[in-house]
Amino acid sequence: MNYFGVMRAVALGCGLTAATTTGGMAQADEDQKNILVFGDSITWGWVPKDPIVPTERHAEEDRWPEIMAEALGDGYHIVTEGLSGRTTNVEDPDLPGLMNGAEYLDSAILSHEPLDLVIIMLGTNDTKSHLHRTPLEIGLGMGELVNIVQEDAGPEWYTYDVPQVLVISPPLLGDEIDPGAAEQFRNGSDKIGQLPPIYSAIAEAAGEHFFDAASVVGKSDVGPDGIHLLVSGNEALGTAVAENVREILE
Repeated sequence: MNYFGVMRAVALGCGLTAATTTGGMAQADEDQKNILVFGDSITWGWVPKDPIVPTERHAEEDRWPEIMAEALGDGYHIVTEGLSGRTTNVEDPDLPGLMNGAEYLDSAILSHEPLDLVIIMLGTNDTKSHLHRTPLEIGLGMGELVNIVQEDAGPEWYTYDVPQVLVISPPLLGDEIDPGAAEQFRNGSDKIGQLPPIYSAIAEAAGEHFFDAASVVGKSDVGPDGIHLLVSGNEALGTAVAENVREILE
């Protein structure tokens, strides 16, 4: 079975989506800051292996959202929504009906309100060759996700304020991609490298916040599959994002 056949089997059979929480209950403290992390396999905690599949998740304490939570300490409640293969706003014909982030983000927000901040790190899967997306199109996909947060399109059942948004451009790929995914990501590095200024401009135009994961995660932090992060990369990312979160919310 090829890489995407395995991905489909695992996604459908084992459910590579995860909503995990770190910290106290959201309603326990009025001063507590509630954060939703919305991402893909890097957020889910994919362990990079050779060959790329089958794999498993990093231990909870080794995933970047949990590392962020630990660095933030008391007073923060983190909900992690990570789905392997998730895109910004495009359907993946290899996994139809599952991967379009724009189709699920509003549901995730409604599920976890009240929220003070939504962190979105997506874009890697948008670079897959069969999706034929340009960096600008990927950026516009991220812009749609920001709009979904800001428009607060859910039913008017609650009195909560609209959360702020932290847009994160994803880490760069490694120099060599596992043969099972190399063709799909043949132009991925170049496209991801063009995303930071596009994402930054979109976040600024929306009055939101931006961080470039590649500013702290190097290629040495990418594992043998050339896509996913070693523990060192998760540590660097989680620690750096925690600093950004403090600046935004404190």
